[in-house]
Amino acid sequence: MTRLVLKKIGVLSLAKIYTILMAIIGLVIGIVYAIIGLVISATTTEPGIGAGIGLVGIIITPVVYAIIGFISGAVGAWLYNLIARWIGGVELEFGK
Repeated sequence: MTRLVLKKIGVLSLAKIYTILMAIIGLVIGIVYAIIGLVISATTTEPGIGAGIGLVGIIITPVVYAIIGFISGAVGAWLYNLIARWIGGVELEFGK
């Protein structure tokens, strides 16, 4: 078995991964919002409210989550790199 130490994480690399992951999570949550919007549209006389919730769910939520993912990924990688310099990185063990 081979032991390696993860000394540094690419800030932009992790930020891009977090962006995609959070956008997918935002889309799933957005679909739930859209379903809630459809239910509200079907049960109220104000169709604009349900449509607004659906629009927020499908378009805005994934975008906001992606932005938050990019920022948190970049900050997380930066903090990891800072701490890894002081105390060492995470030990990873690879084997067959």
